[in-house]
Amino acid sequence: MTSRSIANPSELAIETTALTKRFGRQTVVDDLALSVPRGSVFGFLGPNGSGKTTTIRMLLGLAQASAGDISLLGERMPQRLGAVLPQVGALIEGPGFYPFLSGAANLRRLDSADGFAPSRTRSDRVARALERVGLSHAADKKVKAYSLGMKQRLGIANALLAPRDLIVLDEPTNGLDPQGTREVRSLIRSLADEGTTVFVSSHLLAEIEQMCTHAAVMRAGRLMAQGTLDELRSAGTTRVSVTTPDAEAAARVLLALGLDTGHPDASGPVAGSTVGPASTALPGTVVTATLPEAVAPEDIVAALVAAQVRVRGFSVDHASLEDLFVALTGEGFDVVQ
Repeated sequence: MTSRSIANPSELAIETTALTKRFGRQTVVDDLALSVPRGSVFGFLGPNGSGKTTTIRMLLGLAQASAGDISLLGERMPQRLGAVLPQVGALIEGPGFYPFLSGAANLRRLDSADGFAPSRTRSDRVARALERVGLSHAADKKVKAYSLGMKQRLGIANALLAPRDLIVLDEPTNGLDPQGTREVRSLIRSLADEGTTVFVSSHLLAEIEQMCTHAAVMRAGRLMAQGTLDELRSAGTTRVSVTTPDAEAAARVLLALGLDTGHPDASGPVAGSTVGPASTALPGTVVTATLPEAVAPEDIVAALVAAQVRVRGFSVDHASLEDLFVALTGEGFDVVQ
Protein backbone atom coordinates (compact mmCIF):
# COMPACT_ATOMS: atom_id res chain seq x y z
CA MET A 1 0.00 0.00 0.00
CA THR A 2 1.73 3.15 -1.22
CA SER A 3 0.06 6.53 -1.31
CA ARG A 4 1.33 8.99 -3.93
CA SER A 5 -1.10 11.87 -3.46
CA ILE A 6 1.51 14.48 -4.48
CA ALA A 7 1.70 14.36 -8.27
CA ASN A 8 3.42 17.65 -9.16
CA PRO A 9 7.23 17.26 -8.95
CA SER A 10 7.59 20.97 -8.13
CA GLU A 11 5.77 20.27 -4.86
CA LEU A 12 8.31 17.65 -3.81
CA ALA A 13 11.47 18.24 -1.79
CA ILE A 14 12.61 14.64 -2.34
CA GLU A 15 11.57 12.30 -5.12
CA THR A 16 13.09 8.96 -6.06
CA THR A 17 12.17 6.63 -8.89
CA ALA A 18 13.19 2.95 -8.95
CA LEU A 19 16.07 3.79 -6.57
CA THR A 20 18.16 0.68 -5.97
CA LYS A 21 21.39 -0.07 -4.13
CA ARG A 22 23.25 -3.37 -4.31
CA PHE A 23 26.35 -4.55 -2.50
CA GLY A 24 27.51 -7.48 -4.58
CA ARG A 25 24.57 -9.86 -4.81
CA GLN A 26 22.76 -8.27 -1.87
CA THR A 27 20.09 -5.67 -2.62
CA VAL A 28 19.72 -3.32 0.35
CA VAL A 29 17.40 -0.76 -1.30
CA ASP A 30 15.02 -2.14 -3.88
CA ASP A 31 13.03 -0.08 -6.42
CA LEU A 32 12.32 2.76 -3.98
CA ALA A 33 9.80 5.46 -4.98
CA LEU A 34 9.72 8.19 -2.32
CA SER A 35 7.63 11.37 -2.52
CA VAL A 36 8.41 13.93 0.19
CA PRO A 37 6.25 17.09 -0.04
CA ARG A 38 7.90 20.46 0.45
CA GLY A 39 7.25 21.94 3.88
CA SER A 40 6.41 18.57 5.44
CA VAL A 41 7.93 16.85 8.45
CA PHE A 42 8.46 13.43 6.91
CA GLY A 43 9.09 10.39 9.10
CA PHE A 44 11.24 7.65 7.52
CA LEU A 45 10.56 4.48 9.48
CA GLY A 46 11.69 0.89 9.50
CA PRO A 47 13.45 -1.77 11.57
CA ASN A 48 17.24 -1.90 11.72
CA GLY A 49 18.63 -3.12 8.42
CA SER A 50 15.62 -1.95 6.41
CA GLY A 51 17.73 0.36 4.21
CA LYS A 52 16.95 3.76 5.77
CA THR A 53 20.51 4.98 6.28
CA THR A 54 21.68 3.66 2.91
CA THR A 55 18.81 5.55 1.29
CA ILE A 56 19.78 8.78 3.06
CA ARG A 57 23.40 8.35 2.01
CA MET A 58 22.32 8.02 -1.62
CA LEU A 59 20.07 11.07 -1.35
CA LEU A 60 22.99 13.19 -0.15
CA GLY A 61 25.56 11.85 -2.61
CA LEU A 62 27.47 9.90 0.05
CA ALA A 63 26.79 6.61 -1.73
CA GLN A 64 26.25 5.88 -5.41
CA ALA A 65 22.96 4.30 -6.45
CA SER A 66 23.08 1.08 -8.45
CA ALA A 67 20.00 2.16 -10.40
CA GLY A 68 17.19 4.69 -10.37
CA ASP A 69 16.80 8.47 -10.18
CA ILE A 70 16.97 11.00 -7.32
CA SER A 71 15.63 14.55 -7.25
CA LEU A 72 16.35 16.89 -4.32
CA LEU A 73 14.67 20.30 -4.25
CA GLY A 74 13.80 19.88 -7.92
CA GLU A 75 17.37 19.09 -9.02
CA ARG A 76 18.82 15.82 -10.31
CA MET A 77 21.26 14.11 -7.97
CA PRO A 78 24.16 13.56 -7.92
CA GLN A 79 24.54 15.60 -11.12
CA ARG A 80 23.58 18.85 -9.32
CA LEU A 81 25.25 17.99 -6.02
CA GLY A 82 27.21 21.24 -5.79
CA ALA A 83 24.12 23.39 -6.30
CA VAL A 84 21.83 21.40 -4.00
CA LEU A 85 23.92 20.60 -0.91
CA PRO A 86 24.32 24.24 0.24
CA GLN A 87 20.52 24.22 0.67
CA VAL A 88 20.57 21.00 2.72
CA GLY A 89 21.50 20.48 6.37
CA ALA A 90 22.08 16.95 7.65
CA LEU A 91 22.82 14.89 10.74
CA ILE A 92 23.64 11.36 9.61
CA GLU A 93 24.68 8.34 11.70
CA GLY A 94 25.36 10.49 14.76
CA PRO A 95 27.46 13.62 15.11
CA GLY A 96 31.27 13.54 14.85
CA PHE A 97 33.29 16.31 16.48
CA TYR A 98 36.79 17.03 17.74
CA PRO A 99 36.54 16.12 21.45
CA PHE A 100 39.20 18.60 22.64
CA LEU A 101 37.54 21.58 20.94
CA SER A 102 34.58 23.40 22.42
CA GLY A 103 31.13 23.12 20.90
CA ALA A 104 31.40 26.64 19.46
CA ALA A 105 34.90 25.97 18.08
CA ASN A 106 33.69 22.81 16.37
CA LEU A 107 30.84 24.70 14.72
CA ARG A 108 33.18 27.51 13.62
CA ARG A 109 35.49 24.94 12.05
CA LEU A 110 32.61 23.25 10.21
CA ASP A 111 31.19 26.57 9.09
CA SER A 112 34.58 27.63 7.70
CA ALA A 113 34.55 24.55 5.46
CA ASP A 114 31.40 25.89 3.80
CA GLY A 115 32.55 27.89 0.80
CA PHE A 116 29.18 29.67 0.67
CA ALA A 117 29.30 30.89 4.30
CA PRO A 118 30.67 34.45 4.77
CA SER A 119 33.35 34.56 7.45
CA ARG A 120 32.36 37.98 8.84
CA THR A 121 29.05 36.65 10.17
CA ARG A 122 30.39 33.26 11.33
CA SER A 123 30.31 34.00 15.06
CA ASP A 124 26.73 35.22 14.86
CA ARG A 125 25.65 32.08 12.96
CA VAL A 126 27.33 29.80 15.47
CA ALA A 127 25.79 31.62 18.45
CA ARG A 128 22.34 31.55 16.84
CA ALA A 129 22.57 27.82 16.04
CA LEU A 130 23.67 26.98 19.58
CA GLU A 131 20.83 29.02 21.01
CA ARG A 132 18.24 27.25 18.83
CA VAL A 133 19.26 23.84 20.21
CA GLY A 134 19.64 25.00 23.82
CA LEU A 135 23.44 24.78 24.05
CA SER A 136 24.39 28.43 24.58
CA HIS A 137 25.41 27.62 28.16
CA ALA A 138 27.84 24.94 26.92
CA ALA A 139 29.28 26.82 23.95
CA ASP A 140 32.77 27.03 25.49
CA LYS A 141 32.77 23.56 27.04
CA LYS A 142 34.93 20.89 25.38
CA VAL A 143 32.88 18.37 23.45
CA LYS A 144 34.53 15.46 25.30
CA ALA A 145 32.57 16.66 28.36
CA TYR A 146 29.26 16.69 26.47
CA SER A 147 26.63 14.05 27.15
CA LEU A 148 25.31 11.97 24.25
CA GLY A 149 22.22 14.15 24.12
CA MET A 150 24.30 17.33 24.03
CA LYS A 151 26.39 15.94 21.18
CA GLN A 152 23.18 15.11 19.33
CA ARG A 153 21.93 18.66 19.74
CA LEU A 154 25.30 20.01 18.61
CA GLY A 155 24.94 17.92 15.45
CA ILE A 156 21.55 19.49 14.81
CA ALA A 157 23.07 22.93 15.42
CA ASN A 158 25.60 22.18 12.70
CA ALA A 159 22.73 21.42 10.29
CA LEU A 160 21.22 24.80 11.17
CA LEU A 161 24.28 27.01 10.70
CA ALA A 162 22.80 28.44 7.51
CA PRO A 163 19.21 28.75 6.29
CA ARG A 164 18.20 25.45 4.71
CA ASP A 165 15.38 24.38 2.42
CA LEU A 166 15.79 20.75 3.51
CA ILE A 167 16.98 19.26 6.81
CA VAL A 168 17.80 15.53 6.99
CA LEU A 169 18.03 14.10 10.51
CA ASP A 170 18.98 10.53 11.39
CA GLU A 171 17.55 9.62 14.84
CA PRO A 172 17.56 13.26 16.06
CA THR A 173 16.26 12.47 19.56
CA ASN A 174 18.77 9.67 20.21
CA GLY A 175 20.19 9.99 23.72
CA LEU A 176 18.03 12.93 24.72
CA ASP A 177 16.20 13.15 28.02
CA PRO A 178 12.45 13.92 27.93
CA GLN A 179 13.03 17.68 28.14
CA GLY A 180 15.62 17.58 25.36
CA THR A 181 13.29 15.46 23.26
CA ARG A 182 10.51 18.02 23.65
CA GLU A 183 12.91 20.82 22.70
CA VAL A 184 14.05 19.03 19.53
CA ARG A 185 10.45 18.21 18.64
CA SER A 186 9.52 21.87 19.03
CA LEU A 187 12.55 22.89 16.97
CA ILE A 188 11.59 20.57 14.13
CA ARG A 189 8.05 21.94 14.11
CA SER A 190 9.35 25.51 14.04
CA LEU A 191 11.57 24.69 11.06
CA ALA A 192 8.56 23.32 9.18
CA ASP A 193 6.56 26.42 10.12
CA GLU A 194 9.29 28.49 8.47
CA GLY A 195 8.92 26.48 5.25
CA THR A 196 11.82 24.06 5.71
CA THR A 197 11.22 20.44 4.78
CA VAL A 198 12.41 18.11 7.56
CA PHE A 199 13.18 14.47 6.72
CA VAL A 200 13.46 12.44 9.95
CA SER A 201 14.70 8.87 10.12
CA SER A 202 13.51 7.32 13.38
CA HIS A 203 12.24 4.18 15.08
CA LEU A 204 10.34 6.07 17.82
CA LEU A 205 6.69 5.91 16.83
CA ALA A 206 5.54 8.22 19.59
CA GLU A 207 7.90 10.89 18.28
CA ILE A 208 6.81 10.43 14.67
CA GLU A 209 3.15 10.72 15.61
CA GLN A 210 3.76 13.93 17.55
CA MET A 211 5.95 15.82 15.11
CA CYS A 212 5.49 14.42 11.58
CA THR A 213 2.87 15.23 8.96
CA HIS A 214 3.84 12.39 6.60
CA ALA A 215 5.65 9.07 6.89
CA ALA A 216 7.05 6.16 4.92
CA VAL A 217 7.66 2.61 6.13
CA MET A 218 10.58 0.48 4.94
CA ARG A 219 11.07 -3.25 5.23
CA ALA A 220 14.08 -5.19 3.92
CA GLY A 221 14.93 -2.42 1.48
CA ARG A 222 11.44 -2.03 0.06
CA LEU A 223 8.90 0.73 0.58
CA MET A 224 5.82 -0.74 2.25
CA ALA A 225 3.69 2.41 2.59
CA GLN A 226 3.84 6.19 2.50
CA GLY A 227 1.45 9.09 2.84
CA THR A 228 0.05 11.47 5.43
CA LEU A 229 -0.36 10.09 8.93
CA ASP A 230 -4.14 10.11 8.45
CA GLU A 231 -3.80 8.13 5.22
CA LEU A 232 -1.60 5.57 6.93
CA ARG A 233 -3.94 5.23 9.89
CA SER A 234 -6.96 4.80 7.63
CA ALA A 235 -5.21 1.89 5.93
CA GLY A 236 -5.31 -0.06 9.18
CA THR A 237 -8.10 -2.21 10.52
CA THR A 238 -10.94 -0.67 12.55
CA ARG A 239 -12.59 -2.90 15.15
CA VAL A 240 -15.68 -2.62 17.31
CA SER A 241 -15.93 -3.99 20.82
CA VAL A 242 -19.24 -4.84 22.52
CA THR A 243 -19.33 -5.52 26.25
CA THR A 244 -22.35 -7.70 27.01
CA PRO A 245 -23.50 -10.69 29.05
CA ASP A 246 -25.21 -11.93 25.84
CA ALA A 247 -22.05 -12.75 23.88
CA GLU A 248 -23.53 -15.36 21.53
CA ALA A 249 -26.51 -13.20 20.63
CA ALA A 250 -24.22 -10.22 20.05
CA ALA A 251 -22.00 -12.28 17.78
CA ARG A 252 -25.01 -13.36 15.71
CA VAL A 253 -26.06 -9.73 15.23
CA LEU A 254 -22.55 -8.70 14.19
CA LEU A 255 -22.30 -11.58 11.73
CA ALA A 256 -25.70 -10.71 10.26
CA LEU A 257 -24.46 -7.15 9.65
CA GLY A 258 -21.42 -8.49 7.79
CA LEU A 259 -18.83 -7.97 10.52
CA ASP A 260 -16.06 -10.51 10.93
CA THR A 261 -15.93 -11.80 14.49
CA GLY A 262 -13.33 -14.40 13.65
CA HIS A 263 -15.85 -17.23 13.95
CA PRO A 264 -17.84 -18.74 11.04
CA ASP A 265 -21.02 -19.02 13.09
CA ALA A 266 -22.31 -18.12 16.52
CA SER A 267 -23.06 -21.63 17.75
CA GLY A 268 -19.82 -22.08 19.67
CA PRO A 269 -17.40 -19.93 21.64
CA VAL A 270 -16.91 -16.51 20.15
CA ALA A 271 -13.44 -16.32 18.67
CA GLY A 272 -11.79 -12.96 19.11
CA SER A 273 -13.75 -12.23 22.28
CA THR A 274 -12.41 -11.81 25.76
CA VAL A 275 -14.38 -13.75 28.33
CA GLY A 276 -14.54 -12.25 31.79
CA PRO A 277 -14.95 -8.82 33.31
CA ALA A 278 -14.14 -6.07 30.84
CA SER A 279 -13.76 -3.70 33.78
CA THR A 280 -15.04 -3.40 37.32
CA ALA A 281 -17.75 -1.03 36.08
CA LEU A 282 -18.85 -3.02 33.04
CA PRO A 283 -18.85 -6.76 33.80
CA GLY A 284 -19.51 -9.08 30.87
CA THR A 285 -17.89 -10.56 27.78
CA VAL A 286 -16.16 -8.36 25.21
CA VAL A 287 -17.05 -9.38 21.67
CA THR A 288 -14.84 -7.84 19.00
CA ALA A 289 -15.21 -7.69 15.22
CA THR A 290 -13.65 -5.99 12.22
CA LEU A 291 -15.69 -2.98 11.11
CA PRO A 292 -16.19 -2.59 7.34
CA GLU A 293 -16.49 0.91 5.87
CA ALA A 294 -20.06 0.26 4.74
CA VAL A 295 -21.40 -0.26 8.27
CA ALA A 296 -21.97 2.68 10.61
CA PRO A 297 -21.30 2.11 14.33
CA GLU A 298 -24.67 3.59 15.31
CA ASP A 299 -26.41 1.00 13.10
CA ILE A 300 -24.64 -1.76 15.01
CA VAL A 301 -25.86 -0.43 18.35
CA ALA A 302 -29.41 -0.12 17.00
CA ALA A 303 -29.34 -3.73 15.73
CA LEU A 304 -28.02 -5.00 19.06
CA VAL A 305 -30.77 -3.22 20.98
CA ALA A 306 -33.43 -4.45 18.54
CA ALA A 307 -32.21 -8.01 19.14
CA GLN A 308 -32.55 -7.41 22.90
CA VAL A 309 -28.81 -7.76 23.44
CA ARG A 310 -27.88 -6.07 26.70
CA VAL A 311 -25.13 -3.62 25.78
CA ARG A 312 -22.97 -2.54 28.69
CA GLY A 313 -20.20 -1.00 26.61
CA PHE A 314 -19.47 -0.20 22.99
CA SER A 315 -16.31 1.23 21.41
CA VAL A 316 -14.76 1.75 17.99
CA ASP A 317 -10.99 1.25 17.96
CA HIS A 318 -8.94 2.52 15.04
CA ALA A 319 -5.64 0.86 14.21
CA SER A 320 -2.66 2.75 15.58
CA LEU A 321 0.46 3.49 13.57
CA GLU A 322 2.19 0.84 15.64
CA ASP A 323 -0.40 -1.76 14.57
CA LEU A 324 0.07 -0.79 10.93
CA PHE A 325 3.87 -0.82 11.07
CA VAL A 326 3.97 -4.21 12.79
CA ALA A 327 1.57 -5.56 10.16
CA LEU A 328 3.72 -4.13 7.33
CA THR A 329 7.14 -5.08 8.66
CA GLY A 330 6.48 -8.08 10.86
CA GLU A 331 8.57 -6.42 13.56
CA GLY A 332 7.92 -4.25 16.57
CA PHE A 333 9.11 -0.68 17.07
CA ASP A 334 10.36 1.14 20.12
CA VAL A 335 7.44 3.31 21.17
CA VAL A 336 8.93 4.58 24.43
CA GLN A 337 9.46 8.33 24.49
